[in-house]
Amino acid sequence: MTLAEIKKQRERMGELATEARNVLDTITPEMDSSASAEIEGRFDQMMSDHDALQSRVEREERLLAIEQRGMPTGASDEEAEESRGEDRQKVADYREVFSKAVRFGVGTLSGAESEVLRNNRADLPAELRAQSVGTDSAGGYTVPEGFSYEIDKALAMWGPMWDATIVRELVTSTGNRLPWPTVDDTAKTGAIKAENAAATDDGGSDVVFGEKQLDAYVYDTEVVRIPMELLQDSAFDMESTLTELFGERLGRTANTALTTGTGSSQPNGIATAAGTGVTAAGTAAITSDEIIDLLHSVDPAYRMSPRCRFMFNDTTCATIRKLKDGDGNYLWQMGDIRNGEPATILGHAYSINQAMADLGASAKPIIFGDFGRYVVRKVRDFSVLTLRERYAENFQVGMIGFKRFDGELLNASAVKALVNAES
Repeated sequence: MTLAEIKKQRERMGELATEARNVLDTITPEMDSSASAEIEGRFDQMMSDHDALQSRVEREERLLAIEQRGMPTGASDEEAEESRGEDRQKVADYREVFSKAVRFGVGTLSGAESEVLRNNRADLPAELRAQSVGTDSAGGYTVPEGFSYEIDKALAMWGPMWDATIVRELVTSTGNRLPWPTVDDTAKTGAIKAENAAATDDGGSDVVFGEKQLDAYVYDTEVVRIPMELLQDSAFDMESTLTELFGERLGRTANTALTTGTGSSQPNGIATAAGTGVTAAGTAAITSDEIIDLLHSVDPAYRMSPRCRFMFNDTTCATIRKLKDGDGNYLWQMGDIRNGEPATILGHAYSINQAMADLGASAKPIIFGDFGRYVVRKVRDFSVLTLRERYAENFQVGMIGFKRFDGELLNASAVKALVNAES
């Protein structure tokens, strides 16, 4: 269809719209229902013809625009036909490249293939969900418009139960249930033996073994859908960016589970598993003497461990920093940053854990002890799956992150908690 023919069809569309309007205006309130229904039927048919003609004209206009893009001014019929052949090849190339991107990922495309995807993309429906180019907060901010090539990520403290320098980390290649034998022989002692007398053999000093279980609970980030437009147009590697964000998302999830998990179909969090060392007199307050008592509720053998420390959230830390001992000295002492020495409380290191409870009735706002006795079992590495074909019909790629882990305190005597009084 030539430009003149397209113009003629546009004029016909206008005539149909005018005729349809005139037909509809003949309906009056006094007209009987059968007559008005007949007129409405004529109107509907006219509008149907108008819409069909409009669809045809728009297709022809798109095709003509493609043809004219690659055809020089004054081109001959043979040149025009050659240009149309090239455009048909572009459509074929686009389909092939699109199929490759959906099946194997945008990262597998060459520069020329990415160009084909960007420049020859057919019109697609507007993105209805998830990350998008058009919605700034869903990813549109990353599409270049002359801005700094750096994403400012919002931060939130989520450690330290995932830190292998604080807890004991055990990485396994499979997720089979892992039994961990334990023994507490600290109440047993030897006895003096009389000369020529037999050693006591009444079974009272037999060693009693126990067992802890480490499972592999699966946690995920939930699915995030990303339109192909965002993957193609963003100034950043969105897959790498989301992988990093997923790691942090699961890190926060893991830290909470390893801190306050109930131990029933989930990790036994360290605050949950810790024994009670001190019960504070206040429901939402603590004293310096109570923190000293908490420290001494843990056996000196555990206090000598290099992983022995306090743990609480930042709000509780602010409260502790204001406490003084009987001589007016602050319990909190500043470290030496130049020599890499951390701040301490009563000479022991501490960790800020935002998953710990605030001061409150029956809460466990502070724990202290040997964190090396808390085992975090991790199964292989953090995994990210890219769901390329599941959302292909929406021109989207889905991503989801997984991690399998568990945690258990091997001995409740190793870590003790300060518990606020009941209300």
